[in-house]
Amino acid sequence: MQICCIVRAIQITYNPSGGNGPPDINEAIMHPRFTSAFDALPAALQSALRPILDDAQFQAALTPEQVASLMQQTQLDADALALSLLPLAAACAVAPVSRFNVGAVARGVSGCWYFGANMEFAGVAMQQTVHAEQSAIAHAWLRGEQRLEAVTVNYTPCGHCRQFMNELNSGTDLRISLPGRGVSTLADYLPDAFGPRDLNITTLLLDKVDHGYQGEGDALAQAAIAAANQSHAPYSGSHCGIALRTASGATVTGRYAENAAFNPSLPPLQAALILLNMQGEACENIKAAALAEVENATLDQFAATQATLAALGCEQLTRVTLRQG
Repeated sequence: MQICCIVRAIQITYNPSGGNGPPDINEAIMHPRFTSAFDALPAALQSALRPILDDAQFQAALTPEQVASLMQQTQLDADALALSLLPLAAACAVAPVSRFNVGAVARGVSGCWYFGANMEFAGVAMQQTVHAEQSAIAHAWLRGEQRLEAVTVNYTPCGHCRQFMNELNSGTDLRISLPGRGVSTLADYLPDAFGPRDLNITTLLLDKVDHGYQGEGDALAQAAIAAANQSHAPYSGSHCGIALRTASGATVTGRYAENAAFNPSLPPLQAALILLNMQGEACENIKAAALAEVENATLDQFAATQATLAALGCEQLTRVTLRQG
């Protein structure tokens, strides 16, 4: 039986008075980004969700036990519950350009559910944007989920996201759920699809991999190498991973997710920023980063990574060369 992994990587305390003092383990309070969306939810769902959202360990993901409890308390089936959670997922959006929040929930075969939301970064090219479906899927991938059964989203997936989802090992059987519509499959949204199977790619996104690169250097470099070992780059072979150190002392990692159509590929930095955001820490809190790449790789992530980090206020980026063990 597959078990999802939801662990606390950072400790954040939200002070109602607006301060930023040390964590108070005796005081739990909902992250303020959820407050408005939570207040608009039905009373039964509010009552069921309150202990989860007030838990200092909540990282925008639900365990199978939490999902089952929510379904039992609200008498909602899985599809209806996921739709009801979309406002909370959308509340995680970082959208300084569009001011348009999109939320998604990725449902793993493990029973774990993962929030996702769109992310935009002022001061860099629009191509650095993260779509909500990408966010939820990458969130699941980085938590160790090995297959998705459904993605629920509050707006119709764009072509970019449909192609991104087609890289998954779920294939076009992936269920897609939207408000006010019946549940469909990715095959319905992406007919005559082109994807990894057309290129004889057998290792798909969310499949478990280990590329065998040797860990070396300091802790941040080793974390970046470990991330690169799980990256998905079957078209270019340009495996890549990143590790971020934040003001809270947390280390958050991300890895490259390549796509058969190339453009929907997700850079490693964006993957790490998704996880950082879902954990509740601001992207502007990054203090240092290490990027691990193959030497003389076909693709180079360093310049784009450096530019986006600089826009977020981080100037300390170290390049790490991947070496086979």
